Amino acid sequence: MRPATSSTTSWLAAAAFAAAMAIGGDLVAAQSAPDGENGRYSMTPIPEGVLRLDTRTGTVSTCTKNGAGWACYAVPDERTALDAEIGRLQAEVEKLKGQLAAGPTVSGKVDEALPKSDPLKKAEPRSAEGERKIEIPLPSEQDVDRVMSFLEKAWRRLIDMANRVQKDVSGRI
Repeated sequence: MRPATSSTTSWLAAAAFAAAMAIGGDLVAAQSAPDGENGRYSMTPIPEGVLRLDTRTGTVSTCTKNGAGWACYAVPDERTALDAEIGRLQAEVEKLKGQLAAGPTVSGKVDEALPKSDPLKKAEPRSAEGERKIEIPLPSEQDVDRVMSFLEKAWRRLIDMANRVQKDVSGRI
């Protein structure tokens, strides 16, 4: 090996500097590149196609290839549904608080016993109670005779049937 001369050393230094600038320049270019070129989306292969994560918004989509090309559909986000439900419930709580604040206030001691009469029960005048009698019409003699006749016929048929069954069974034994 021969000793390095100043021209060789300067040439090596220049080459090293150029390589460092090339590598550093790529890093600077990658950092200043627009979002579309800087990997805004992170892709992960799945059996149906590709799972796409938007690194800016956090939205996850499934991308599949069909006859017309690639199509991406957002995956339902449970967090979004939960946030929406929490917002709805908070609005309802605020509405109920407003209604409660606008309602009548209780004065005096709250721990006292309630009166024995039910204040929610509507008091009706005594004269109205007399007018509300319910009349149930009783059956006439003709109606009673028809029912009795039906029952007698049914009873006789039942007895005749029992006698026939007894004769059939006693003849076979």
